[in-house]
Amino acid sequence: METIVFDTGETLVRDDRYWASWADWIGVPRHTLSVLVGAVVTQGRDPADALRILKPGMDVREAHLARAASGRGEYLDETDLYDDVRPALGSLRKLGVRMVIAGNGSARAGELLRGLDLPADLVVTSEEWGVAKPQPDFFERVLEASQAGPHETVYVGSHPANDVFPAKAAGLRVAHLRRGPWGHWWAEDPDVVAAADWRVDSLTRLAALVSDEASDPPSPARTGLHSVPD
Repeated sequence: METIVFDTGETLVRDDRYWASWADWIGVPRHTLSVLVGAVVTQGRDPADALRILKPGMDVREAHLARAASGRGEYLDETDLYDDVRPALGSLRKLGVRMVIAGNGSARAGELLRGLDLPADLVVTSEEWGVAKPQPDFFERVLEASQAGPHETVYVGSHPANDVFPAKAAGLRVAHLRRGPWGHWWAEDPDVVAAADWRVDSLTRLAALVSDEASDPPSPARTGLHSVPD
């Protein structure tokens, strides 16, 4: 295990502020939008469809630019990080693991993430790469950034369709993070269970995985689920 690549939303960063700001912008209760986002995602749809349901005909990209121009665009600070992020990344840094943060997001989100000064070797978003998950080209870029082989690279994320399945199809190993709406909704889905190399409830468990592999390296042919409880 040479490189660990992290998704962003609901892996490192809570999405609460993002969707709350959209609800405030379009003038609906925050809970209303939150419920709709969950509903469309569990149907396999784009989360932005929740905005289009509430505001038919909305051009989400134009609305995004308008929000930014008004000073109500994207924002991140330390409070948006999950509590286990810095301890987990710090432990992995001590173990000498290369760490990449690569998820769907705007160029502005990339700037904000880099501004948090996380101990990662690279922080990049889909807009900066010009390709988004779950497209195969995104995971080709992940492997380039990894600087390691597919079997030596682990992608960590909570969403099956955007993280688990396409990363696995690209030959990477996968840790399904069981938190946030997507991680919990599909926590025991048999297809997700079968695809994930590990299922973890906290990022702090990743250091134990690295240590275990260092003491007992797997053969390329070894397969199966490794569930790591808290």
